[in-house]
Amino acid sequence: MTQSPLNGKCALITGAAKRIGAEIARTLHHHGMDVVLHYNHSVEDATELQRELHQQRANSVLLLSCDLNETAQLSALVEQAAAFKGRLDLLVNNASAFYPTPLQSANEKQWDDLFASNLKAPFFLAKAAAPWLSQSTGNIINLVDIYAEKPLKEHAIYSIAKAGNAMLVKSLAAELAPQVRVNGIAPGVILWPDGAEESKQAAILEQVPLRRSGAPSDIAEVLLFLVRDGRYITGEIIKVDGGRSLNL
Repeated sequence: MTQSPLNGKCALITGAAKRIGAEIARTLHHHGMDVVLHYNHSVEDATELQRELHQQRANSVLLLSCDLNETAQLSALVEQAAAFKGRLDLLVNNASAFYPTPLQSANEKQWDDLFASNLKAPFFLAKAAAPWLSQSTGNIINLVDIYAEKPLKEHAIYSIAKAGNAMLVKSLAAELAPQVRVNGIAPGVILWPDGAEESKQAAILEQVPLRRSGAPSDIAEVLLFLVRDGRYITGEIIKVDGGRSLNL
């Protein structure tokens, strides 16, 4: 069997305990990477995922808890992640707060919260990780959103933050080249929010040319391509949305 080019490399994934983050962790781990799973409150999910992956390869997963709203903690998060294996090859900025903020009821607390996970934390995590990633000729992958280009109604703050995240991809790609490649993935309908009504789901899927939702594996596989195979790609944001952005 051909050895994976990712064997022995290490990734830090934010919001990795469940949903898309957990699938990214499983995929990278399957292809040989050691993974540092960041979580905030989801300790049970993170512990279970660590147990699952350790059954496949011992001492290959580290759990780190951190509130990404606390900027002062972000450098320590990166340093602990790098200390796990003495290196850092990939930062995945996956963690994201998402909820509606209608204009008339939106407030500063919501602004700060949505900007913290979607823009501020990715910036300062990238800053802290850059020296390590430069040493390893590594990667940063941001989870952006198709709504970074065309806003989602009653989600103005979230959409603005993700638009900033998209520019962060391009800015970091320019600033960290040639040692570090920086790219983004913009998911469409992958996992429905809790409590999403079936009628609303059906209406949304009518706007998707492929007429179906995606799966977390669709995101993880594109991320794997960017990290492992896309060696001449940087500053790009790939839409994984079944064509939905064509109809926005």
